[in-house]
Amino acid sequence: MLHGWGADMGDLMPLGKELCAKAGFPLEIVALQAPQMHPQGLGRQWYGLYPSNWEEVPQAVNELQARLVSLSTPQIPLERTALLGFSQGGAMALASGCEMPLAGLIACSGYPHPDWICPASCPPVLLAHGLKDEVVPYAASEKLLSSLKANNIQSELLTFDAGHLIPTELIPPITEAVQKWLR
Repeated sequence: MLHGWGADMGDLMPLGKELCAKAGFPLEIVALQAPQMHPQGLGRQWYGLYPSNWEEVPQAVNELQARLVSLSTPQIPLERTALLGFSQGGAMALASGCEMPLAGLIACSGYPHPDWICPASCPPVLLAHGLKDEVVPYAASEKLLSSLKANNIQSELLTFDAGHLIPTELIPPITEAVQKWLR
């Protein structure tokens, strides 16, 4: 699980615990902490965002991919790993996970980095975005879906009538995707 800008690794743990309870089979949840301190001193960031420091993105993606590889074990290989990110974490999930042999990717309120190009092959992707998102416009997920579909990547966009959050109504379809990918 990859948290958003200004949050920390504990931010998505309630969602992770809910997914574990509903999955119907054992899941291990790992919430990763972004490497940089948030500029206001509370929370973390994967790269500078306000002001945007897009030059940091390639290094942040490489470091995240290395962390994911280091977590892989014979019991839980990358092929049995689903990556879920929210907001900046969603952007990082797509940027790093599309190039890895993962079971699937979930990007909630995510966005494409400015130079992101959808690869020719990618794990299945579940996008989720609020129609009233005031932080990351809904159009960002529409753009992602369009790029994924253009490359014939198995992908879906779930919408909900709210803002920048992961509402409880998303837990069943996220659980269903994880079950499908990991069973």
